[in-house]
Amino acid sequence: MTSVNAKLLYHYVLTNFFNLCLFPLTALLAGKASRLTTNDLYHFNSHLQHNIVTVVLLFAFTAFGLVLYVVTRPKPVYLVDYSCYLPPPHLKVSVSKVMDIFYQIRKADTTRNVACDDPSSLDFLRKIQERSGLGDETYSPQGLINVPPQKTFAASREETEQVIIGALEKLFENTKVNPREIGILVVNSSMFNPTPSLSAMVVNTFKLRSNIKSFSLGGMGCSAGVIAIDLAKDLLHVHKNTYALVVSTENITQGIYAGENRSMMVSNCLFRVGGAAILLSNKPGDRRRAKYKLCHTVRTHTGADDKSFRCVQQGDDESGKIGVCLSKDITAVAGTALKKNIATLGPLILPLSEKFLFLVTFIAKKLLKDKIKHYYVPDFKVAIDHFCIHAGGRAVIDVLEKSLGLSPIDVEASRSTLHRFGNTSSSSIWYELAYIEAKGRMKKGNKAWQIALGSGFKCNSAVWVALCNVKASANSPWEHCIDRYPVQIDFDSSKSDTHVKNGRS
Repeated sequence: MTSVNAKLLYHYVLTNFFNLCLFPLTALLAGKASRLTTNDLYHFNSHLQHNIVTVVLLFAFTAFGLVLYVVTRPKPVYLVDYSCYLPPPHLKVSVSKVMDIFYQIRKADTTRNVACDDPSSLDFLRKIQERSGLGDETYSPQGLINVPPQKTFAASREETEQVIIGALEKLFENTKVNPREIGILVVNSSMFNPTPSLSAMVVNTFKLRSNIKSFSLGGMGCSAGVIAIDLAKDLLHVHKNTYALVVSTENITQGIYAGENRSMMVSNCLFRVGGAAILLSNKPGDRRRAKYKLCHTVRTHTGADDKSFRCVQQGDDESGKIGVCLSKDITAVAGTALKKNIATLGPLILPLSEKFLFLVTFIAKKLLKDKIKHYYVPDFKVAIDHFCIHAGGRAVIDVLEKSLGLSPIDVEASRSTLHRFGNTSSSSIWYELAYIEAKGRMKKGNKAWQIALGSGFKCNSAVWVALCNVKASANSPWEHCIDRYPVQIDFDSSKSDTHVKNGRS
């Protein structure tokens, strides 16, 4: 307890060092001013009159600097509200139901050269599913629930349209914004990108205006949600007084794998139906009703490294079936990408006290070398109140929890989202933010850090500050189940370790 108090005192003193120095200086100047006489004021006024040109130039320079700062600084980007898609109850699937879907998919595959009930493959899928961290209330698309499962293009389109339209209808209902007021539209979906594009589908469905700036981002993985936010932010800095709409989703029907490659089977056990729609604004008047203000976005791409580029890759297996292969290196690659990302984000958000400690250990390591094995890991909890770590899988959450030195409550939103909704890809960070709001934990001034990891390999971050005590939006996905979370899940540690070693999460 003494060490904790000492560290808190250290953070307070160093963070407020300049304010603490300013107080005695202000007191000194106030004391000097109180001793000024009328004669002193007369001499000061006379000095100004004899140097009127200097005074005018100084005033003009100061005024010009202030005007230039106001005109050139980026306008704030506000998050008015967002909506997470909640599928209908009949799409809810338990672990046993998911196993039945796997069985039906394999049974429907007439080109299979092995028995559809191959015990080793099904047993592998069952073990992965049971240790994935997913619960019995996640959602599957209608096409895969049908018997036999429908992996058609029409079924894929139906799934994505239901998710996107469902999320947007709730968002427009909650914000009372007319769709024709939207000036910027960004839609991201990695696996399913039809023609016309998904952004065109949104324009057609909601009759958006003809001069809208619309974009569809494809193939960018689970981190594309932050990429879409970053793109919308840049566009809002250019186009004044407008709304930007961001839609993040993924298609499960299109991405399901029906082959025998175990590295490709894993994704079947993790991904579930989900999506989110986010309304951003740069209108000054929207600050009063907005939930958050965007502070920072940082994007890190490690694709120049071959191992990083290939650790999550779509392709054909030995029998020509398409799937997404998850390499055993994915955990290490994610850790490397995270370190590079926080190396850029850290100086933007960390207080002076943490920067100073890192600098001291950095210099000490350079001088002492072998005597100091590791750099100081900054305590991000002094700068961030809430963490929304992409619910990519139990192993991913474990790695980030350890790397950032987080406590169980810091990753509670991520684990609960993984259990309740599964890996919904780029939209998972929004289900996590909704969880924090539903728990009543988001207070005015709190900062939330969304961390997204995805193929490429990419690690992207977005930091938001709450503009009020944020309450859960109407029709929150956690509305009817928040009291049941968090849940405790017990795993067989010996079997779990085997999956980690094999790159399975």
